[in-house]
Amino acid sequence: MKKGTVCEGIIEKVEFPNKGLVWIDGEKVIVKNGIPGQKIRFVINKKRGKRLEGRLLEVLERSPLESRLPVCHNFPACGGCMYQTMAYEEQLKMKENQIRELMDQAVTGNYEFQGIRRSPQEFHYRNKMEFSFGDDHKDGPLTLGLHKKGSTYDVLTAEDCQLVHEDMNRILTCVWKYFKDRGVSYYKKMQHVGYLRHLLLRRGVTTGEILVHLVTTSQEEHDLQPLRDALLALPLEGKIVGILHIINDSLSDVVKSDETRILYGQDYFYETLLGLKFKISTFSFFQPNTLAAEVLYSIVRSYIGDTKDKVVFDLYSGTGTISQILAAVSREVVGVEIVEEAVDAARENAKMNGLPNCKFIAGDVLKVLDELDEKPDVIVLDPPRDGIHPKALPKILDYGVDRIVYISCKATSLARDLEVIQASGYQVEKCVCVDQFVHTVHVETVCLLGKRKPDTTVKIGIDMEDYRRIRDEEKAE
Repeated sequence: MKKGTVCEGIIEKVEFPNKGLVWIDGEKVIVKNGIPGQKIRFVINKKRGKRLEGRLLEVLERSPLESRLPVCHNFPACGGCMYQTMAYEEQLKMKENQIRELMDQAVTGNYEFQGIRRSPQEFHYRNKMEFSFGDDHKDGPLTLGLHKKGSTYDVLTAEDCQLVHEDMNRILTCVWKYFKDRGVSYYKKMQHVGYLRHLLLRRGVTTGEILVHLVTTSQEEHDLQPLRDALLALPLEGKIVGILHIINDSLSDVVKSDETRILYGQDYFYETLLGLKFKISTFSFFQPNTLAAEVLYSIVRSYIGDTKDKVVFDLYSGTGTISQILAAVSREVVGVEIVEEAVDAARENAKMNGLPNCKFIAGDVLKVLDELDEKPDVIVLDPPRDGIHPKALPKILDYGVDRIVYISCKATSLARDLEVIQASGYQVEKCVCVDQFVHTVHVETVCLLGKRKPDTTVKIGIDMEDYRRIRDEEKAE
């Protein structure tokens, strides 16, 4: 088949993450954004040797797995929650099978696969959402919400998003109408002109405390006092504790601050997790599904077991949630995180929770490990989506600890890293999934790794050069 060929076919299965497989005349084509069993029309848009990729054009027939109607008006154009028309039980089965298949290929020897744990909330579970200003077609009226599936520019207004609490939808609608009625411009990424960029909302699931962040450029000046008053007058279940105006003139399309002005209240909110209290600021990392994070961290604590007299390293520690949950049952926990603001928050939270045996270090794991005098007994890894830096992984493994717990939000990165970890004398003992991202293609995976017995021999054909090559290929993909 040539690029540009339009085809029709059935999605036979979906591999992690979001890779639908369609067979046309004996050839396999990968088509993203589909559900198993759908009949689709697609165009071949990539051809890499024998690997064919297609772009979904239209769903011709619903899948037998789609047992319910969409719950928001933007489906299926919005790429926010792909699987909302599938019953939740079917979503769980699909994700469990995807991760089981990946792990069976990656793990050497026997291990215990413990299935998937469901999110306590199916809808309205996200405690953080980043919305974009834009339009849904060229030179159209102002929109505020999420990008169209597969689009870099078109934005759909998400006033009834079911992933977030209704409070967030009310706030989004208020902000959108305020600027739409006044004809205020949005920032155009190609021309680098315009004012409105993002609306970042954070809401404590257990506390109801809300932070509102309006992100703009400095190219225009507007009186935001009426907007502040309108937001504070909204009938909300929770309570707005801070309204912030973040000025961002960077060319990249990310939320960052050149200057932050507090329009109302404070620049932080509180959330609780497994009995501990956490102060969370604008850029602090915190698991986006609070109640599912409690499930996840309870598993991590059970995997680690008795650490009463042990030192635990929590690498890629964020705001120190795992560190503090483990501190109650450990002699000492050392957290390492590259984001300084997150480390400051972690230190403050540990003090607030009365945990003097928590120590947090700001810096890159790759460099910090060379400077640490402490030696860990247990290591917890919770790296970003791309996994562990190929130069950092050997340093981590050189400690030779008896137990490693690896938490991954991208199972393909975990599978790749497992090759090196197993080659260094570890074996996977247990693995479980936690569905933190209901209706989306993502899922958390937790692995417990133990030191392999001396008489156990395992042949794993990968060296660090191969590891780096595989990592680079995945990032390019």
